[in-house]
Amino acid sequence: MATMTRSQAKAAVESEVGTRVAVGVVLGLLTAGMLVLAFPPFNVWPLAFFCLVPMLVAQYRVLPSRWAALASIAGTDLWVLYFVTLLFGLRAETFFIQLIPVLVALLDFFTVKGIRQFHERTGYRWFVLSGSLQWVGFEMIRRFIPLVRTHGYIGHALHTQPWLIQPVSIFGVYGLSLLVVFVNYALAQGAMALLDRQWRWEGTPAVGVRLVRSWLAGVGIALVAWVALSLVILSTAPADAPTIRAAAVQHGFIDPAHIDRDTPHEVRLAGLAEQTRAAAAQGAQLVVWPELGIGFDPQVEYTDELRALAAETDTHIVIGYGFWNDVESRNAAVMLTPQGQFLDVYGKTHVPPGEATDPAAGTYPIYDTVLGRLATIICHDANFTDSSRIVAGKGAQLLAIPTFETYIPGFEKVFYVQTLFRALENRIPTVKADTAYSSAIVDPYGRILARRSGAPAGEAFALVADVPLGNPNTLYTRFGDWVGWVALGGFVFFMFYPDVQKRRLAKQQAERGG
Repeated sequence: MATMTRSQAKAAVESEVGTRVAVGVVLGLLTAGMLVLAFPPFNVWPLAFFCLVPMLVAQYRVLPSRWAALASIAGTDLWVLYFVTLLFGLRAETFFIQLIPVLVALLDFFTVKGIRQFHERTGYRWFVLSGSLQWVGFEMIRRFIPLVRTHGYIGHALHTQPWLIQPVSIFGVYGLSLLVVFVNYALAQGAMALLDRQWRWEGTPAVGVRLVRSWLAGVGIALVAWVALSLVILSTAPADAPTIRAAAVQHGFIDPAHIDRDTPHEVRLAGLAEQTRAAAAQGAQLVVWPELGIGFDPQVEYTDELRALAAETDTHIVIGYGFWNDVESRNAAVMLTPQGQFLDVYGKTHVPPGEATDPAAGTYPIYDTVLGRLATIICHDANFTDSSRIVAGKGAQLLAIPTFETYIPGFEKVFYVQTLFRALENRIPTVKADTAYSSAIVDPYGRILARRSGAPAGEAFALVADVPLGNPNTLYTRFGDWVGWVALGGFVFFMFYPDVQKRRLAKQQAERGG
């Protein structure tokens, strides 16, 4: 039998490497595609539990070690680029957001090979734990990135399934993400073990069958326990909870009132008044107006007209307003009662880059009304977990959330998910009222009672639903994002432990050699 020449052998190796790289990239792209489908607007939620498996198999089995990072670059990094582009579009002022996944891809390129070598050295016993903690720990880090904040958490993919997500009131959204990623990594480890029976490249150590069985059993028990707990929590939802009829009102104008000089205040006010009357005709007792819905202080201008509207409709109105002048800048909300009383002003606390902080920011008033104990936060506040937790801790039974989405139009596809999780975490319903795009009403158990979007042209409407008041007494309200902080600690630990383990192993080998 003829033997191959050196050049033929080299060509064969290069051909094999090329094939493996191509297959690995395709597997990474499969992960990216499943992530796209798992999230809004498609919401194919079961994909969340195994969408990472193709990428991980490619990263740890199919791709040559030095090219292992291509799997995550083609998978999660490409998906993040898609997701932030979906949210922010291609705009000069937010272009830095698109650079984030690019920077993460560069980081992966230089670190993934070392992570793979660590797992090979340790027989993959840390594979599921470290991978899951690092994923959720990075979610905690992402909350500090301007504008991105808590968007795109993998647990959000399950937001359409109330039967599955109730333990968020104990463990927070980070606990849900941790469960989902645990399942992905345990399945990926099992898939790697199956592949090891047929193919082994570069002397890659096999995954132990006993290890795989232990992790699959443990994760399986955790998943079953989570679902059982969720069903129990949902089954205890009170059937006779006091309800109020609430409305989210949009005026349909895409520009904020203080910037749109072509639309008189009277026109915007007339549009909001028309929708408020429409909501009252449907029995609404509470009406929420959008962020920056009017461009003046309602306690200074058009005050008599507003009081007359509240009295005529017999509604409590949460008025979102804003203005900028040489004296002060406001982005605030205030409640007006049917008796004509203005209650305490809430100022937007978490402001995106470029916005001024309202003088009343951080005060978090609670409105004791005949309807119940009500509170408000504004738009970007809902991208943080603290604002809703603070008002829940003060006993709020319903949370009004005026929003303004039209300058970042992709938000209308996903922002309601944030208001859903703020309701679920603290067991208080949310009423989100936008200027022109997406409004939503969510009950204390994360069930969407009503949702409607007027994107992309903008639409005026009144969204009305009967809302059970909440009972804000959850463990999450008391302890906050404790799972996320634990995961962040694990993230930091596994940043350094591979080097410690490597030095320890080298020392042991040197001692044996000596």
